[in-house]
Order: sequence, then C-alpha cells, then structure tokens
Amino acid sequence: MSTKDFLEKDYYKALGVTKGASAEEIKKSYRKLARKYHPDANKGDAASEERFKEISEAYNVLSDSKRRAEYDEARSLFGTGARMPGGAGGQFGGFDLGDLFGSGGAGGRLGDLFGGVFGGGRTTTQARPRRGADVETEASLTFSDAIDGSTVALRMTDEGPCKVCRGTGAKAGTVPKVCPSCNGTGQSSRDLGSFAFSEPCTTCRGRGLVVEDPCATCSGSGRAMSARTIQARIPAGVADGQRIKLKGKGAPGERGGPPGDLYVKVHVSGHPVFGRSGHNLTVTVPVTFTEAALGAEIKVPSHRGQPVSLRIPPGTPNGRTFRVRGKGVRRSDGTMGDLLVKVDVQVPAELTETAREALEKFREATTGEDPRAELLRKGRT
Repeated sequence: MSTKDFLEKDYYKALGVTKGASAEEIKKSYRKLARKYHPDANKGDAASEERFKEISEAYNVLSDSKRRAEYDEARSLFGTGARMPGGAGGQFGGFDLGDLFGSGGAGGRLGDLFGGVFGGGRTTTQARPRRGADVETEASLTFSDAIDGSTVALRMTDEGPCKVCRGTGAKAGTVPKVCPSCNGTGQSSRDLGSFAFSEPCTTCRGRGLVVEDPCATCSGSGRAMSARTIQARIPAGVADGQRIKLKGKGAPGERGGPPGDLYVKVHVSGHPVFGRSGHNLTVTVPVTFTEAALGAEIKVPSHRGQPVSLRIPPGTPNGRTFRVRGKGVRRSDGTMGDLLVKVDVQVPAELTETAREALEKFREATTGEDPRAELLRKGRT
C-alpha cells in the first residue's frame, strides 16, 4: 500500500469504526459489511462491488497491527483528508481487482480467497478437469523411412479410466458418494485469518467422491493401466535420436480434461550407401586415376531415385567433395538439402603390361620438382 493511499483514504470510516477501535471490533464490522456488499450477493451491482473493494482494502491494512501503525503514523504526520495527484489505482494487497471481479467465474475466485470469512471456509469451486499425463516412447525407423517420413504403429501402455468401473472407482452395482468433507467440490479451504486458500481435499484426494465399495480392478481409484495401439505419423527428415512431439496422443484426461502429449524418441538405422549431415545426404564415389586426372562425367546414386550425372573436372584430387543441389533431405519448410559427393581416387592393385608401359611414359613426362620438397623443408625447421 502506497503513502498516497494512506493519505487519501480513511480506512476507519470505510469500516464504520473509530480510530481507537479494537481488533475484534474491526473484524466484526468487516464481516458484517463484507456479507452485505459481497459481489456474490449483489451480482451486476457496480456500486456494491466498489464498496466491497473499499472495505476489503481497509481491512487488509487495519487488521495488520504493523500496517495499521504505519497508516496511523502517516496520517498523523501529514494530516487527514490530504489528497495526492493521480487516481487511486486498480490494485490492493497485490491482487488485480479487474481479474478478481472480472467475468468468467468471479464468484468462485472470491469464494476461494475469502472462504474463511464467509461460511466457515467452504468453497463453491467444482472439481476441475485434469489434463492427461505426457507419455514417452521409442520408435525404430529405417534410414529411408526417416528421410521420406513414415506412419508407424506404437503399442502404448498407460493409465486411463478403468474399463471395469468406467472410471467411477466403485464396484459394479454401486456408485460413489459425495465426499462429506468438501461436499463434492474436491477442494478444502485453509483459514489464514482474514483469508482462506483452497487446496485438494485430503479425504477424497480432489475427486469430490468417496468410494465405499471399491472396484477390485482399480482399487477404487477409477484409473487403471491399459494397452492401446496408435498410428503415429513421423515427419520426413527426422534424425537419429530426435524427439518428436505428437500433441494429444498421450494419456487420457480426467473429468473431461484434454489428453496429454506423446513424445517419441526416434532411432534410425544406417544405410549401406548414404550417410547424413544435417539436411544433406553424403556419399563416397570411387573414380579412376585417369578420370580424376583427365576429367570425366560420372553417374552417382541418389536416394530412392535415378542416378544423376556429375562432371569431374581435370586434376580433381582425392577426397574432393562436390555438391548436387536438391537431392538431400526435406526440411520443415519444404525445401530440400543437397547431396554431397566425395570422390575416392582408386589406385589399381594390378597393371597390365600395356598399362604399366603407359604409366612409365607418364612418369617420364611429368618428372620435375619433388612435390614433397616443401613438406620436407618445413619438417626440418
């Protein structure tokens, strides 16, 4: 609470008590006024809503001995009835009043917050739907299915509504009873003086129902392990070890809540020809010495397609990599990666007499500076 609020607002007047009123008198007056102006009792009455905010703010300060002393001291130093520039603001005690009194269940939120003051701490909030748990599993794909995408059948074992009792938790022929501790809300309130905070009921564990004759299959929980098979679409381009999220394919929810999500860790097997580097495919292609030296046009394999032509320029060294555009892995935006072709210059293990004579002539024709001279020189430094 700001000094401006302390100076502008007369909290004693708001509660209809004198400055010397005892804590009990303040609390008694607050209870009386709060019941009268509570929004649940005056639906659609903006004036009552403002009045309720005013008395709640006043009680928030005067019920705390430390804050009350600070308030009294501030008003005695600067005088009563002082005004400061600016509006009063829209918050008190850390709560956004627009949120508390807005549409969409304000009565329930206020019932939770002020339950200890009205009706002995009993909340009117109904047991809420609960989202299903997330589930993790694994799937194995071939190299090609991972590149192109695939639909796989996944055998799942997870918790869901018991099929024997249909989720009631009660033995056949019987029905659960409303929990006497929370009157079926699944929530109980803990009184903290002027406020009460909701928490799951310990008697029914938040279900709002108590089972006297439990189902033998689920022991009264209404939940049981069950097996199911789902068809999961694994997108094209998935990599080994990647974790795929399948929204809404996890465990079923409770009380009409949405299902959780399914996370699939993918294992991808190797390929006898192709490797992978991100969204690029890799392949090593053998070339002859003459193809590398003189240049050539060769055929290289493409994944699940016809071979493509690649021009090898003259003087290509061993290990050089060439790029074939658009023959790699599909990206999420629909574009394709590339095929990276690495050449492996083959040295013949055996030579015919004609080939040997030709190479001898080639050696004589290319005799010149030692290609290792610079390497040897650097090695001596």
